[in-house]
Amino acid sequence: MSMIRTALPLILVTSVLTGCAGLQKTDWPLCAAGGALSGAAIGAFQSASVAAGFGAAVGVMAGAYCWVHGDGDDDGDGVLNSKDKCPNTPKGTSVDATGCPIVTPAPEPVAAPVVLPKEEIITIRDVHFEFNKATLTPGDKQQLDMVATKLKTEAPNVQLHVSGHTDSVGSDAYNQKLSQKRAQSVTDYLVSAGIPRASFVSVEGDGEARPVADNKTADGRALNRRVEIKINR
Repeated sequence: MSMIRTALPLILVTSVLTGCAGLQKTDWPLCAAGGALSGAAIGAFQSASVAAGFGAAVGVMAGAYCWVHGDGDDDGDGVLNSKDKCPNTPKGTSVDATGCPIVTPAPEPVAAPVVLPKEEIITIRDVHFEFNKATLTPGDKQQLDMVATKLKTEAPNVQLHVSGHTDSVGSDAYNQKLSQKRAQSVTDYLVSAGIPRASFVSVEGDGEARPVADNKTADGRALNRRVEIKINR
């Protein structure tokens, strides 16, 4: 019987401490209370005074053991210290199962949409025509091919207005007819290059009425012999 009285406290204390090892560090009051009850129960085999003293001693021991060996969550991220690979995470940070901050991938940059003006005027300055003619030269056609490439990306969703212009040499009536022929020559070539004829809502000649340069010089007159294409989207 004396052997049982001696061994039983050791067995029960060991059991209490083993159970506390699996608790949280903050559960030390529970360990202490359980240890006190267990100690008191053991002490009852001896005497009432021994039960009280032994219960208090085991309670203190169990509480201290739980505090030292318990698994806590010091940074409060919801992940136990034993599993927390990123300790001291700032409060409020979203973490994964290992206690490390969840990195949200940056959104892919969105390219700003290209906003085209509702109205645009293409001035074909390199198509100046020869004096007193509406005939397109090989160089003129090369320039118009580039214009056609641009217009193909938008036609037939746009309205095109073509206007022909001349210098001031000659009568107003003659220049009016000549500018009309030049506008028509450009339009016909663009249609042959793949621009729908329905996209051209007007083809007209403005004669010498709208010069862009001084008609008193040869260079100025050459600039005035031009065709403009207005695009309405």
